[in-house]
Amino acid sequence: MAGDVMQEAAERMKKAEEAFGRELAGIRTGKANPALLDPIKVDYYGAPTPLRQLANIAAPEPRLLVIQPFDKRAIPEIEKAILKSPLGLNPASDGNLIRIPIPSLTEERRRELTKLVRKMGENAKVAVRNIRRDANDRLKKMEKDGTVTEDEGKKQLDKVQDLTNKRIDEIDKMIERKEKEVMEV
Repeated sequence: MAGDVMQEAAERMKKAEEAFGRELAGIRTGKANPALLDPIKVDYYGAPTPLRQLANIAAPEPRLLVIQPFDKRAIPEIEKAILKSPLGLNPASDGNLIRIPIPSLTEERRRELTKLVRKMGENAKVAVRNIRRDANDRLKKMEKDGTVTEDEGKKQLDKVQDLTNKRIDEIDKMIERKEKEVMEV
Protein backbone atom coordinates (compact mmCIF):
# COMPACT_ATOMS: atom_id res chain seq x y z
CA MET A 1 0.00 0.00 0.00
CA ALA A 2 2.67 2.54 1.02
CA GLY A 3 4.70 1.52 -2.03
CA ASP A 4 1.73 2.40 -4.25
CA VAL A 5 1.58 5.88 -2.72
CA MET A 6 5.31 6.31 -3.37
CA GLN A 7 5.06 5.10 -6.95
CA GLU A 8 2.09 7.34 -7.72
CA ALA A 9 3.85 10.36 -6.18
CA ALA A 10 6.99 9.61 -8.23
CA GLU A 11 4.98 9.39 -11.46
CA ARG A 12 3.08 12.60 -10.76
CA MET A 13 6.28 14.49 -9.90
CA LYS A 14 7.94 13.26 -13.09
CA LYS A 15 4.92 14.46 -15.10
CA ALA A 16 5.09 17.89 -13.42
CA GLU A 17 8.78 18.12 -14.35
CA GLU A 18 8.08 17.08 -17.96
CA ALA A 19 5.27 19.64 -18.24
CA PHE A 20 7.69 22.33 -17.05
CA GLY A 21 10.17 21.19 -19.70
CA ARG A 22 7.52 21.59 -22.40
CA GLU A 23 6.68 25.08 -21.11
CA LEU A 24 10.37 26.02 -21.24
CA ALA A 25 10.62 24.87 -24.85
CA GLY A 26 8.02 27.49 -25.77
CA ILE A 27 10.10 30.36 -24.41
CA ARG A 28 11.87 32.23 -27.15
CA THR A 29 15.63 32.54 -27.12
CA GLY A 30 17.84 34.14 -29.73
CA LYS A 31 17.95 30.89 -31.70
CA ALA A 32 15.26 29.42 -33.93
CA ASN A 33 13.67 26.38 -32.31
CA PRO A 34 10.63 24.58 -33.81
CA ALA A 35 9.31 23.98 -30.25
CA LEU A 36 8.80 27.74 -30.04
CA LEU A 37 5.63 27.31 -32.11
CA ASP A 38 4.20 24.42 -30.04
CA PRO A 39 1.67 26.52 -28.11
CA ILE A 40 0.17 27.97 -31.31
CA LYS A 41 -3.28 26.74 -32.27
CA VAL A 42 -4.62 27.45 -35.78
CA ASP A 43 -8.31 27.84 -36.62
CA TYR A 44 -8.47 25.05 -39.18
CA TYR A 45 -11.96 24.46 -40.60
CA GLY A 46 -13.49 25.90 -37.44
CA ALA A 47 -11.47 23.81 -34.97
CA PRO A 48 -8.43 25.04 -33.02
CA THR A 49 -5.68 22.69 -34.21
CA PRO A 50 -2.05 22.57 -33.01
CA LEU A 51 0.29 23.96 -35.68
CA ARG A 52 2.43 20.79 -35.55
CA GLN A 53 -0.56 18.78 -36.84
CA LEU A 54 -0.93 21.07 -39.87
CA ALA A 55 2.66 21.49 -41.02
CA ASN A 56 6.29 20.48 -40.87
CA ILE A 57 8.36 22.99 -38.91
CA ALA A 58 12.11 23.22 -39.42
CA ALA A 59 14.98 25.50 -38.42
CA PRO A 60 17.34 25.44 -41.43
CA GLU A 61 19.33 28.39 -40.07
CA PRO A 62 19.96 29.66 -36.52
CA ARG A 63 17.67 32.67 -37.04
CA LEU A 64 14.98 31.23 -39.33
CA LEU A 65 11.99 28.92 -38.94
CA VAL A 66 10.34 27.43 -42.01
CA ILE A 67 6.80 26.08 -41.93
CA GLN A 68 5.64 23.80 -44.74
CA PRO A 69 1.86 23.23 -44.41
CA PHE A 70 0.36 19.93 -45.52
CA ASP A 71 -2.60 21.89 -46.92
CA LYS A 72 -1.61 25.10 -48.73
CA ARG A 73 -5.08 26.58 -48.11
CA ALA A 74 -4.20 26.75 -44.40
CA ILE A 75 -1.35 29.25 -44.96
CA PRO A 76 -3.43 32.42 -44.27
CA GLU A 77 -4.85 30.92 -41.05
CA ILE A 78 -1.38 29.80 -39.91
CA GLU A 79 -0.01 33.30 -40.53
CA LYS A 80 -2.92 34.83 -38.62
CA ALA A 81 -2.37 32.51 -35.63
CA ILE A 82 1.36 33.33 -35.51
CA LEU A 83 0.67 37.07 -35.67
CA LYS A 84 -1.92 36.80 -32.85
CA SER A 85 0.48 34.85 -30.62
CA PRO A 86 2.44 36.68 -27.90
CA LEU A 87 5.74 35.61 -29.51
CA GLY A 88 6.11 38.81 -31.53
CA LEU A 89 7.04 37.07 -34.77
CA ASN A 90 6.31 38.24 -38.33
CA PRO A 91 5.68 35.39 -40.77
CA ALA A 92 6.26 35.84 -44.51
CA SER A 93 4.63 33.51 -47.03
CA ASP A 94 5.55 32.77 -50.64
CA GLY A 95 2.44 30.65 -51.30
CA ASN A 96 4.10 27.32 -50.47
CA LEU A 97 6.18 28.00 -47.37
CA ILE A 98 6.00 30.35 -44.44
CA ARG A 99 9.34 31.80 -43.34
CA ILE A 100 9.69 33.31 -39.89
CA PRO A 101 12.86 35.30 -39.20
CA ILE A 102 13.76 35.18 -35.51
CA PRO A 103 14.98 38.63 -34.43
CA SER A 104 17.65 38.84 -31.76
CA LEU A 105 16.38 39.73 -28.31
CA THR A 106 17.04 43.03 -26.59
CA GLU A 107 18.75 43.01 -23.20
CA GLU A 108 15.51 44.16 -21.54
CA ARG A 109 13.52 41.34 -23.17
CA ARG A 110 16.15 38.81 -22.07
CA ARG A 111 15.76 39.95 -18.47
CA GLU A 112 11.96 39.69 -18.73
CA LEU A 113 12.27 36.17 -20.12
CA THR A 114 14.59 35.07 -17.28
CA LYS A 115 12.04 36.39 -14.77
CA LEU A 116 9.34 34.43 -16.60
CA VAL A 117 11.49 31.28 -16.54
CA ARG A 118 12.01 31.67 -12.77
CA LYS A 119 8.27 32.20 -12.21
CA MET A 120 7.40 29.13 -14.27
CA GLY A 121 10.05 27.16 -12.36
CA GLU A 122 8.58 28.25 -9.05
CA ASN A 123 5.13 27.09 -10.22
CA ALA A 124 6.60 23.71 -11.16
CA LYS A 125 8.24 23.42 -7.72
CA VAL A 126 4.93 24.28 -6.05
CA ALA A 127 3.26 21.50 -8.07
CA VAL A 128 5.91 19.02 -6.88
CA ARG A 129 5.48 20.16 -3.26
CA ASN A 130 1.71 19.77 -3.53
CA ILE A 131 2.21 16.19 -4.72
CA ARG A 132 4.53 15.63 -1.73
CA ARG A 133 1.86 16.99 0.62
CA ASP A 134 -0.80 14.69 -0.88
CA ALA A 135 1.47 11.66 -0.55
CA ASN A 136 2.41 12.57 3.05
CA ASP A 137 -1.27 13.00 3.98
CA ARG A 138 -2.12 9.60 2.52
CA LEU A 139 0.80 7.94 4.33
CA LYS A 140 -0.15 9.54 7.66
CA LYS A 141 -3.77 8.39 7.19
CA MET A 142 -2.54 4.85 6.48
CA GLU A 143 -0.42 5.03 9.64
CA LYS A 144 -3.46 6.17 11.67
CA ASP A 145 -5.65 3.43 10.21
CA GLY A 146 -3.03 0.84 11.13
CA THR A 147 -2.37 -0.34 7.55
CA VAL A 148 1.25 0.77 7.90
CA THR A 149 3.49 0.60 10.98
CA GLU A 150 4.86 3.79 12.47
CA ASP A 151 8.43 2.89 11.42
CA GLU A 152 7.37 2.03 7.86
CA GLY A 153 5.36 5.27 7.66
CA LYS A 154 8.42 7.28 8.76
CA LYS A 155 10.60 5.53 6.15
CA GLN A 156 8.08 6.27 3.41
CA LEU A 157 7.79 9.93 4.46
CA ASP A 158 11.59 10.21 4.21
CA LYS A 159 11.52 8.58 0.76
CA VAL A 160 8.86 11.03 -0.41
CA GLN A 161 11.02 13.93 0.84
CA ASP A 162 14.10 12.55 -0.95
CA LEU A 163 12.10 12.20 -4.17
CA THR A 164 10.80 15.77 -3.79
CA ASN A 165 14.33 17.12 -3.27
CA LYS A 166 15.56 15.25 -6.34
CA ARG A 167 12.77 16.66 -8.56
CA ILE A 168 13.22 20.20 -7.26
CA ASP A 169 16.98 20.00 -7.91
CA GLU A 170 16.25 18.85 -11.47
CA ILE A 171 13.82 21.75 -11.99
CA ASP A 172 16.49 24.16 -10.67
CA LYS A 173 18.98 22.77 -13.20
CA MET A 174 16.43 23.21 -16.00
CA ILE A 175 15.86 26.84 -14.93
CA GLU A 176 19.60 27.50 -14.87
CA ARG A 177 20.12 26.00 -18.36
CA LYS A 178 17.24 27.99 -19.84
CA GLU A 179 18.44 31.25 -18.25
CA LYS A 180 21.89 30.72 -19.77
CA GLU A 181 20.29 30.01 -23.14
CA VAL A 182 18.13 33.15 -22.95
CA MET A 183 20.98 35.43 -21.86
CA GLU A 184 23.33 34.10 -24.57
CA VAL A 185 23.82 36.69 -27.31
